[in-house]
Amino acid sequence: MDHARAAISNLFGGEPTSYTRFSIARQTDGDNSHVEMNLAADEEEGGEIGKPEHLHASMPPPRRNGKNLCLIIMAAVVLLLIGFLIGYLSYRGRMQRVNRCLDGSGNCEMTPTASYFSDDGMEEEEVSGPRILYWPELRNMLAAKLSAPCLEANMRQREGKTSFEAGKVEDENTASYIHDQFTRFRLDDVWNDEHYVRLQDTGSSKNQVFIVEDGQEELESPDAYVAYSKNGTVTGKPIYVNYGRKEDFQQIRIMGIPMNGTIIIFRAGKITLAEKVANARKEGAVGALMFPDTSNNKKTDSFVPFGHAHLGTGDPFTPGFPSFNHTQFPPLESSGLPPIPVQTISRVAAAKLFGKMDGDKCLQDWTSVMGCKVTVNRNMTVKLTVNNVMVDRKILNIFGVIKGFEEPDRYVVLGAQRDSWGPGAAKAGVGTAILLELARVISDMVKNDDYKPRRSIIFASWSAGEYGAVGATEWLEGYSTTLHAKAFTYINLDTAVLGSRDVKISASPLLYSLLETVMKRVKDPTKDSGNLYSRVGNDWIKRVVPLDLDNAAFPFLAYSGIPVVSFGFYDENDEYSFLGTTEDTLANLKEKTDKLYPLMRTAAEVAGQIALRLTHDHELFLDLDRYSEELLSFQEKLLHFDSNVKALGLTLNWLYFARGDFQRAADTLRRDIANSDRENRIVRRALNDRMMKVEYDFLSPFLSPKDAPFRHIFFGKGSHTLQSLLENLKQLKDNENSVDVDELKEQLALATWTIKAAANALVGDIWNTDNEI
Repeated sequence: MDHARAAISNLFGGEPTSYTRFSIARQTDGDNSHVEMNLAADEEEGGEIGKPEHLHASMPPPRRNGKNLCLIIMAAVVLLLIGFLIGYLSYRGRMQRVNRCLDGSGNCEMTPTASYFSDDGMEEEEVSGPRILYWPELRNMLAAKLSAPCLEANMRQREGKTSFEAGKVEDENTASYIHDQFTRFRLDDVWNDEHYVRLQDTGSSKNQVFIVEDGQEELESPDAYVAYSKNGTVTGKPIYVNYGRKEDFQQIRIMGIPMNGTIIIFRAGKITLAEKVANARKEGAVGALMFPDTSNNKKTDSFVPFGHAHLGTGDPFTPGFPSFNHTQFPPLESSGLPPIPVQTISRVAAAKLFGKMDGDKCLQDWTSVMGCKVTVNRNMTVKLTVNNVMVDRKILNIFGVIKGFEEPDRYVVLGAQRDSWGPGAAKAGVGTAILLELARVISDMVKNDDYKPRRSIIFASWSAGEYGAVGATEWLEGYSTTLHAKAFTYINLDTAVLGSRDVKISASPLLYSLLETVMKRVKDPTKDSGNLYSRVGNDWIKRVVPLDLDNAAFPFLAYSGIPVVSFGFYDENDEYSFLGTTEDTLANLKEKTDKLYPLMRTAAEVAGQIALRLTHDHELFLDLDRYSEELLSFQEKLLHFDSNVKALGLTLNWLYFARGDFQRAADTLRRDIANSDRENRIVRRALNDRMMKVEYDFLSPFLSPKDAPFRHIFFGKGSHTLQSLLENLKQLKDNENSVDVDELKEQLALATWTIKAAANALVGDIWNTDNEI
């Protein structure tokens, strides 16, 4: 105390007139109850030697002069600075702990607390609540609860049934079973979503393919059909065009083979059947046939796959509208409906047809069956008859939800297709089994293990997926005004296991970092040690597969602007040949891989970790920098065409400026997040909402959703996409006169202002936008 008093005395340049001293002296017998309190002046200056401490002469207080006042002010400033430093260091330490939580390291609180805002806006006192579940503990809990036997039991629900066609009895029975399971799992809400859609079914007689040459010989009359094909009979010379891609048709043109009035033959793979048919129609074909690609499993040579030819998703007779029963539908049809008959055939039938053709042999990398030919020289034609009929059916989407404890109006959606033309073990069974298992496990974690997700988790079972994600698309169309602002991720569970050797990933760039983090924590089921990340390698992003029209995640991303991820196992050079056929059975799938249930469990763990992490953390695990990298990569590709564009009196500079604006806007948001108080729920929600909108902001706002439903400039379909712009520029470089300059100007304008609009939205407030353009 004496030292402290001396320090204060020196600081203020004078002495205190008195002080209070508490003296507690321990006695030899251990009693320390004696307390002495003195009120005294400084002994050294005012006391008398040899007198007791409590006897002092009175001293007048020292005079305060200007110098003392100045020192007092300086001392106050020093104290304020010390207080500021203590507060800053405390805040910085808390932020470092939160940052450690974001990458999954360390034990840190990442669950909602019991502190909420009262009605008057004042924060109430935090009260004690259930135990805190840290992310590592939550991740391990998920892994421990996922059960391969439960997945097997879910798969066996489809055994003994030959078809689950959308809107028919088995589809409705399965919908009822899923509804009951969601209820048994004690989800917070379970409900149905009804849609009345127009589908296509087989007619009273089978579709037929004939070879016409000195008479008529039946090639094949399969039970399978292609939904939304045009009905009728057409005849034309057969031409084989490999996979039916644009580059394949270009090769036929180089060979000087006319395609107008022909029937185009192509093999399955690379692109969807609908895209193949659209390419054939552009070349003037009157019909199209598709056969399965080469397979190591010879018993599939006689199988004929089902398919659909609608170049789009959803009900093609209500384009842009939800198919609710009370809607007064206008007389519209989707522009994606094919104007030509289409049918699938077996590899056996394709080989027989090639045997009748006597034209040019196939290119080496086009060969798919023995005796492959491109054309026919003699007077031989193919006749195709399609007798499909349109039917109106009610379909059901089944939903269950675990509501968030902090932001129930923000949710992640896990979904799986339920219907199939055949048994659909791989097509629909695997995804549905994983969906049910994740609903069971996560609900159990919430009900029995004190997990309290911040945001909601929705489990969705879709119908009419075989016809082009009809159920999922109709739901998106019905709630298009709100979903993009509330659903921040869709996780697709369809066809999660088609093999075991390779990993197939399709995802929005916003989810790359989260997916990589998850793969580092999930064990590889095909090896005794190691994780999934060690299997895919550090360059896995280069092998991300673009989403196609047949993936239910596609409309979520390209139509609604919701980030998506689709993850699964397959064999790249030996695909599962039973997919889409009546032989897609559990037995055939288990024959394809002897690790079916461990692979399903791993796929469930990946999907579950993504869903839990997105509903667990304070900050949404969405990586803005990935889109900045995508835009920079796009700009680098554009540089090759700079001189060609300038020759037309145009410039790419405005597009470059827009990309720079997006980069600066992303940097601004990242700084706002770093400098914010992440414990403040209102601020955190506002920042998360800005991140959520990034995907949606890449939907071109200058196009009508009815005329161009897939408006995403990265992943959509149409002339507004960045890929279409690159293709036009390549065409310009090859032949300047082959490009419509006005169309190119429109493409440049749409791309520039869509990117600019995304940058403006990312910044936040209108007064913070970069208005250089």
